Amino acid sequence: MLIRILAKLSVVGVCCLLLNPAMAAGDPQAGQFVFSTCAGCHSSPGKTHVYPTYHVPRLGGQTGEYIKVALEAYRSGERDHPTMLANVADLGDTQIADLVAYLTQVDTRPQSPPVRGNVSAGRETAQRTGCAGCHGVDGKTPLLPAYPVLAGQHENYLAHTLHEYRDGSRRQAIMVGIAGGLSDRDIADLAAYYASLPPALDYVRYRQPR
Repeated sequence: MLIRILAKLSVVGVCCLLLNPAMAAGDPQAGQFVFSTCAGCHSSPGKTHVYPTYHVPRLGGQTGEYIKVALEAYRSGERDHPTMLANVADLGDTQIADLVAYLTQVDTRPQSPPVRGNVSAGRETAQRTGCAGCHGVDGKTPLLPAYPVLAGQHENYLAHTLHEYRDGSRRQAIMVGIAGGLSDRDIADLAAYYASLPPALDYVRYRQPR
């Protein structure tokens, strides 16, 4: 299974490198203003999505390219989330670049609740399914910057995302293929494992904008 995944990954990786040009440099101060409408959810400790219930994802520690890809997917409707669509539908490319510039400089991580699942079992599942091939052995050094950092992300958000990949409501060829073979227990264990890892504070340098 891992060999097939890596074979697909090599093709996807080449395509990403060819189709995603370098991001334009944004203005962190302008991005701070744009983020003011996001902070109520993404910087509030304990903030949860109403239904289904899961903690609003952490943004601090993510790569700039992943934040850009995610925002563009919400803006285009590729990722279906009414609240996010309402917040990003009118954002231009410059505003997205500014938002990325701000988020990659400031630690916006709210406190995460304690991990509840089986971390040891999750580590074994991650090894079995080859997660490190895309997300890094530490969950915070992805092979390509358009892949998300998983280390320290909220446990129930990770589980929710894996369920979406498994049921097809969230689409990404490699993840759909992997999640399709996961049981509910596998998903719970994987979410616990990656949530237990130290957040990516050494992957992105944080500083307060001046």
